[in-house]
Amino acid sequence: MAGATSSLILSPWQATLDHYNNKTKRFFVKGYPFPCHHSEPICNSFIIKRRVLSASSSSIFKDNHVVTHSSSSSDKLQTHFSMSGCGCSWIQDNSMLHYSATSNWTSKKCSALPTTKTVDVSSVSDLFEFICSGPLVDKIGITPEKVGQAIDKWLLYGSQLCRLFQLNELKLTIPQKARLYHYYIPVFVWCQDQISLHSSKFNDGDDVPPLVIGFSAPQGCGKTTLVFALDYLFKTTKMKSATISIDDFYLTAEGQAKLREENPGNALLEYRGNAGSHDLPFSVETIEALTKLTKEGMKMKVPRYDKSAYSGRGDRADPTTWPEVEGPLKVILFEGWMLGFKPLPAEVVKAVDPQLEIVNKNLEAYYEAWDKYIDAWVVIKIKDPSYVYRWRLQAEIAMRQAGKAGMSDDEVNDFVSRYLPAYKAYLPTLYEEGPSGSEPERVLAIDIDEERNPILAT
Repeated sequence: MAGATSSLILSPWQATLDHYNNKTKRFFVKGYPFPCHHSEPICNSFIIKRRVLSASSSSIFKDNHVVTHSSSSSDKLQTHFSMSGCGCSWIQDNSMLHYSATSNWTSKKCSALPTTKTVDVSSVSDLFEFICSGPLVDKIGITPEKVGQAIDKWLLYGSQLCRLFQLNELKLTIPQKARLYHYYIPVFVWCQDQISLHSSKFNDGDDVPPLVIGFSAPQGCGKTTLVFALDYLFKTTKMKSATISIDDFYLTAEGQAKLREENPGNALLEYRGNAGSHDLPFSVETIEALTKLTKEGMKMKVPRYDKSAYSGRGDRADPTTWPEVEGPLKVILFEGWMLGFKPLPAEVVKAVDPQLEIVNKNLEAYYEAWDKYIDAWVVIKIKDPSYVYRWRLQAEIAMRQAGKAGMSDDEVNDFVSRYLPAYKAYLPTLYEEGPSGSEPERVLAIDIDEERNPILAT
């Protein structure tokens, strides 16, 4: 078992490399300089100039141009995110290398981009083709023309994410390029479109509530990292956002103890996780308060949950540690493994696991507490719920290797077994019909493989 596990951890992206290397010879790794706006428009066009960023600087949007700033703000944000056990092995595919700004690069004109704009940069055409080959471009309505017209923004988004994840933007590996340009940035572009559609429904001068986007995805598939990246991109583009998770609304330790006492012998409700283990009135209160942050100066603290409390049983975090958000919010990113699940006939869930019957009954209250507030959805789909076991095992092994407390293999198996019945019962309906109360045209369904890569649906 240990040997098999080690191989999974050491080469989780081999499938991605094989996929791209076998699919086409165009997408081999190339070192390319990061282009940015030239500060002086020439003849109604722009020049993308070669630039090298040092490890101590980053770029942000300012009036559609790039400015550099110190690393302090980004580093501060980094402290809220750990790469250990979060499905971010793609991040570690190269090291942070330093390049001299005097390096000589071969430049060429990128004929694939719109002829009305001039691009003077090495390998931009390769990146352009790489973006257009992604599995999500058709789903979100991205055409080569649209990519070409906005290539400067794509490059800026890529630079920001490289800064966030501490990647060398001049030497991205194929897995890293795929994760940024085939996954995170396309989803961000789709979210921007959804926000524009949402805002268009209001008149000038109206208080526009933030759009709530739900992210329904199994545990361990990388949804938290995705939301983290999107939240960062919103902040760098000066759009205020807030992130919440269904984890933030778990019952307090006292409430969990009461739930266990009321359901003796039911393993699905012994610990937090399944429907029934959340404080629904508290979640309604929180979501409604967030949607009212429509003006400058309006602030509130967003609840968080401490999973380490009470020897891992968990408890609501001390309110003094909750992060503060300030209006006007443009978007609320709401993620969770069971968002959008719909109650099923009792006989259906009992056939999966008799213990699921009470969980199914509890689920009836969740639409009014969560799903009805969500206007746009990202649904990350997996072929086999057993992927969750492997992903959790990877996370725990990574934590142990980092010197942190982690579950044993047997404990992982026990932990995941408490969620699998719900996955087996509710995922087929979620994938076939969409989330509870959703509009099909406002649902972005993303199929991923066992290595957490977006793939074309089969």
